[in-house]
Amino acid sequence: MKKIIFHIDVNNAFLSWTAVDLLEHGYKIDIRNEYAVIGGNEETRSGIVLAKSTPAKKLGVTSAETLYQAKKKVPKLLVFPPNYELYKKMSNKLFSLLKEYTPDIEIASIDECYLDYGKVKLLYGDELEFAHMLKERIKKELKFTVNIGIAENKLCAKMASDFEKPDKIHTLFNNEIESKMYPLPIGDLLMIGKKTVPKFHEIGIYTIGDLANYDIKKLKRYFKNQAEHLINMARGIDYSVVNSEEFIPSSISHEITILKDSNDILEIKEVLFSLSDMVGKRLRYQDKYAKTISVILKDTNFRRFSHQKKLINGINTTNDIFKYACIIFDEFYDKRKVRLIGIRLDDFTDECTYQQSIFDNNNNNNDEILENIVDKINNKYGSSVVKKASLFKK
Repeated sequence: MKKIIFHIDVNNAFLSWTAVDLLEHGYKIDIRNEYAVIGGNEETRSGIVLAKSTPAKKLGVTSAETLYQAKKKVPKLLVFPPNYELYKKMSNKLFSLLKEYTPDIEIASIDECYLDYGKVKLLYGDELEFAHMLKERIKKELKFTVNIGIAENKLCAKMASDFEKPDKIHTLFNNEIESKMYPLPIGDLLMIGKKTVPKFHEIGIYTIGDLANYDIKKLKRYFKNQAEHLINMARGIDYSVVNSEEFIPSSISHEITILKDSNDILEIKEVLFSLSDMVGKRLRYQDKYAKTISVILKDTNFRRFSHQKKLINGINTTNDIFKYACIIFDEFYDKRKVRLIGIRLDDFTDECTYQQSIFDNNNNNNDEILENIVDKINNKYGSSVVKKASLFKK
């Protein structure tokens, strides 16, 4: 049986799903065709772009920049708050539709998955015809578009789905790797970060094909034990299988590049509070608690440094996350100016048991109940309906 893997990726998921929801509720324009972004809290300097429309992208708007910066580029920019409850609902609709055809689906993230089509090809026929049927059904019934990459392994299927967007189907079978993948820039290869690209350029590797044909002994001088894996990826070799077990993120993090480099502790802690609120919402949404929290900083010379703390009891309220983030920050901050601030939560658990004394009044439990109520209100009516007083400018 020939191995055939689909990689299915929602085009611009957060913005597309918001557009679909707005149109269903009577909004007159499709924000996918307008200068629009999904962004964080617009009233604070820490509001950032999470997703942008194609027209906004063409005018230079980028993900992770502040809304202030984005609006300088596009003064009439439309900004819509993130709605994770909506995203989960739309994601579930997609995966439920796909599971009508096969249970062999690996959910890679909220908006992408792998599907093992080889096991059901006898039922549904030619993979390209099936992919076109599937893509059009998603567009007609769910009102958003996807890209589908088809290959003989997961790596090549993922590469294929990224070739050209949106609303496209691409193949990258073994006999197409040299013609379709080798000419691509080395930075287009999966798992190759921006910082690694200059290292490849220094040794004469500019395309994926250059890496695929590079001498492994020479490559080991620069990339040690990773050399063989890198060459295999460049050659389109991947033996991993589609794993249909439920995807559970192992960590939650959020980072913000502030408008101006700063060493103002009150200003930095204001951003830390906003970040605590963001990651806290996502953690509570999963009904999880975190037992490890990290604070990440990047200075004016782009040097990244971080510090973490392991906790006895898991936490998920904004106040608790902020409290420990401040403790960590105070322990390792050395007054240098910073340009980026982040918080990361790890080591998730399903339960939280507080070690209380007889003098405690169970505020933790009350905070959690209150914040879950606030989350539900904001998810239903928009993220600006109910806010913590601490998030307002003084």
